[in-house]
Amino acid sequence: MLPLLGSGACASNEGAASVATGGFNARGGASGRAGAPVSGGGRGAAGESATSAGGVANAGAGRGGMSGNAAVGMSGNATAGAAGGFAGTGAMAGGASGAGVAGGGSSGTGGAAGRGGRGNDAGAGGRAGAPPGPVTLTLMNEAVFYDGYATLSPEPVPAGVKRLRNDLLTHQLTDVELAGIQNTLHVEVVIGALCDNYDRIGSVALAFVPKGQSKYTPEDVDRIEVGRYITPFMDRNRQPDEVSYEYDVDGLVPVLHDAELRAQFDLWFELELFGVPYAANDEVAGCANRSDVFRGTLRLTSDSSATAPLFDELTPLLYKETFNDYQRGASDMTGTTRKTVPFTLAAATVDTELVLITSNHGANSGGEEYSRREHFVYVDGELELMYKPGRTSCEPFRQFNTQANGIYGSSPRSDSDWQSFSNWCPGAAIDTRIVPLGPRAAGAHEFVIDVPDAEFAGDEGNIPLSLYVQSRH
Repeated sequence: MLPLLGSGACASNEGAASVATGGFNARGGASGRAGAPVSGGGRGAAGESATSAGGVANAGAGRGGMSGNAAVGMSGNATAGAAGGFAGTGAMAGGASGAGVAGGGSSGTGGAAGRGGRGNDAGAGGRAGAPPGPVTLTLMNEAVFYDGYATLSPEPVPAGVKRLRNDLLTHQLTDVELAGIQNTLHVEVVIGALCDNYDRIGSVALAFVPKGQSKYTPEDVDRIEVGRYITPFMDRNRQPDEVSYEYDVDGLVPVLHDAELRAQFDLWFELELFGVPYAANDEVAGCANRSDVFRGTLRLTSDSSATAPLFDELTPLLYKETFNDYQRGASDMTGTTRKTVPFTLAAATVDTELVLITSNHGANSGGEEYSRREHFVYVDGELELMYKPGRTSCEPFRQFNTQANGIYGSSPRSDSDWQSFSNWCPGAAIDTRIVPLGPRAAGAHEFVIDVPDAEFAGDEGNIPLSLYVQSRH
């Protein structure tokens, strides 16, 4: 259980989960957003059926950064806006007194008072004037992933990036980068083709590493999955040779701003993508004897265009946990696809939400990858969410699948055809489901996910399950 102290307002309980989609749902295509905001903290489409026309979404105010000449804090000893420290313009307000990190970069919405610190360090702070401009932080740029089964590659990584495994790269957020986070947070992942021409699963995660460690073992620290995606089938010699996935994750703003948490942990953003080059070694020109599989870029964008969410408590529960009906411990009972996860709230809450990511896999004949199933989510015995994964159509992502494959075929499929088998689209993000629970009592609670119709033909396949809880006291 990780304590959090944030600022702003939390989403209300509307009784239905929102879908904070990545890929081309939340901010798809060059034309902008692909759906109205919905309740529960998600700023994506109101369900998986609202898919945009596709395209790499790089448009929008401040995308790619501004001048990089942010001003220093207005007052106090704030560290915000060291020249060139991050992209963006405008003053980041410090408080009237105290050290603090410019109020976490969230000060000054329309001249509102900026926070100068925490607790006894400072009071409400001074007035910030105009909000700071949008900030873009590039945490990784064109970093290369290698054969996931091979020994750790000795090849260099970009500055500020560490290779924990061939499929896992990580970056520790600096104080200057954290000071650049304002009230909103948008994550963009760009995956480029190298020498893996198959569809692969990848993810973005936030790791909480004990303070001062220069490296860590992922399995030994708390991590939450921020977003999940599936790569297209890509031939590196054909255009387009990259694809963008995008996620609105404003709920992480209080996590990144929290002084108590940051006193205990360093915060590391991970980019993970497991690939193998073996097919491409034979099938893709220029890939013979190569082990580099993909290249990845990870960017954060933040601004003051909305009120920051407010959470006091973060409880990581599951990180890509195995969920199926045939492995011991992967469900409540072998032969069923029902999983119970207990959790505890330290105090009564005014608002509570679950953040849930699932995706169905199993490419064998009759595998779960090709069968849409109803998923049921219960909390304390009450049904809170029912959903069936999959989009209306995968056609918007056909353009990124430049390697011939059996999913897309040679001609477009109808919507009904896609809906008859497709749980996800190669080239699209997997939806992040935010389940609003409203007020909850302190003490023990129980989360249950049930996929009763899942079959896992031949004892193959899996539904990787990620889950965490955020609450406001």
